[in-house]
Amino acid sequence: MKVTLALRVIPMEKDKFMKHYIICILTLFLGASDILAQDDRERLTGTVTFVTSNNVYVRFDTTEDIQIGATLQLNKVDCLLVSEKSSTSVVCTIINDCEVTKGQTVQYVAAASETIPKEIIEDNVDKSIPAEVIQPKEPYSVKESIYKEKVNGRISAASYNNFSNLRENRHRFQSRFSLNADHLSDGKFSLETYIAYRNNYSVPENYKGRTSIFNVYNLNGTYDVTPSLWVSLGRKINRKASTFGANDGLMVEKHFGNFYVGAVGGFRPDFFDYGFNSDLLQYGGYVGIESKTASIYSSTTLGAMEQTNAGATDRRYVFFQHSSTIASDLNLFGSAEMDIFGNTGNETRLTNLYLSARYRFSRAANFSLSYDSRKRIVYYETFETEIERLLDEDLARQGIRARLNVRPTKIIWAGVSYSSRFQSDDQNKSDNIYGYATLTKIPALGGRLNVSYNANTSRYLKSNIISVRHSRDLLKNYVYADIYFRMADYDYITQDNQYTQNYYGVTLNYRISRSWQFNISGEMSQLDEENNFRFYTQLTKRFYTKKKK
Repeated sequence: MKVTLALRVIPMEKDKFMKHYIICILTLFLGASDILAQDDRERLTGTVTFVTSNNVYVRFDTTEDIQIGATLQLNKVDCLLVSEKSSTSVVCTIINDCEVTKGQTVQYVAAASETIPKEIIEDNVDKSIPAEVIQPKEPYSVKESIYKEKVNGRISAASYNNFSNLRENRHRFQSRFSLNADHLSDGKFSLETYIAYRNNYSVPENYKGRTSIFNVYNLNGTYDVTPSLWVSLGRKINRKASTFGANDGLMVEKHFGNFYVGAVGGFRPDFFDYGFNSDLLQYGGYVGIESKTASIYSSTTLGAMEQTNAGATDRRYVFFQHSSTIASDLNLFGSAEMDIFGNTGNETRLTNLYLSARYRFSRAANFSLSYDSRKRIVYYETFETEIERLLDEDLARQGIRARLNVRPTKIIWAGVSYSSRFQSDDQNKSDNIYGYATLTKIPALGGRLNVSYNANTSRYLKSNIISVRHSRDLLKNYVYADIYFRMADYDYITQDNQYTQNYYGVTLNYRISRSWQFNISGEMSQLDEENNFRFYTQLTKRFYTKKKK
């Protein structure tokens, strides 16, 4: 049987039919091209080699086609943003709250616009332009550093002047300069310093001490070799191992995820003038663990230190330091030092123990408690002629302190504290009680009012001090002032003498601009027939990183 299929085209609709036919063909062609383009996009596979609290490191066979700012996928989800790269590795930050661990496989998928077939580009080139003139252009991108510059600094000049009707007048000039410049120009180099200079005038003629004193407490440069490795050179106090104080020399610290190791080598500052002393070589190292989560920050360090004098061991000890913040409410800190060197070899002495805790019950109440026990440090070379006496008097000076702050209403703050200092031989004991109340806004009058009381009892003296202070703006945002009165009663237990001294003072703070401030204060004190007048003036300049637009 023969079947004939005929297509009848109505003449008057022929043009409309052809238009629909062409549109359908083009739609199918373009759709297929788009699908093929997506399937043919370039894919590179990499492996996560290292994860820190801030960055993720991924290794590829080559990173030639990976651009800064591109994203890497984990299980087909964009999880990593590329911030730096080398020939075979990239440094990334985590996005979209992804969980990334070492050893995972990630993919870089090139965007469709990055994989246009070469022949399509050639077909669109004007043949009249010589080939050597046509240069492919890389997409314009700005490489954003993973480091951000942050600068905070302060420089000040101050004078202290004391005039008395019975004693010699005393005058002193003081200047300070501090600077914390992190990642200058968004780079790897940081600088920090704290230096001070003071000059004492009008000292007695027979005074043999220094009248001009220049001290460098901190002056160093730090270079971040990688985000997990830094090297510092100069005088530096390491916050993770602050127990050994300033070091003139080299410090290195390397992180391995949450773990870190560090090394210290250099010299202790001089005992007498805090200057550089090449005889006081010291070296040591430490290990620790640091944890950062949304609710907990914790840092724990354990280390050892060898300190010498002219090549001989002066002190050898191990140290421990811990600090943590839990849920923004509980703060803990502890440090300890144990000497492991003595006259006869490996002897141990717990020379320092400090523990503190602070708990915030709510925005309206917090409580803190601390305990410390310290023995005098014995340097076997430095104190060679006094070793027997120091070890025989090996007393522990101990202290405990508790403090409670409350805010019963919006405009009232109050607090009370108790502290006690004592020695292991029950000598030189002292007890101190302190309380205060602050009205942060005085009704009708304005300003704030503070009243405080302090009572101290020691083996030889009892004192009671009451103070009242009123503070307020004289010119809002520009001039701030306070006036105060303080009365102190002193009763010497070993004598039949009792004294009362009154203090009257006023302070003006003038904010010249956002970064310039000028302070001036005056105080008069009266004790029987003696009158003292003190004046303090200070000019301060602050500088800081300006926010980029």
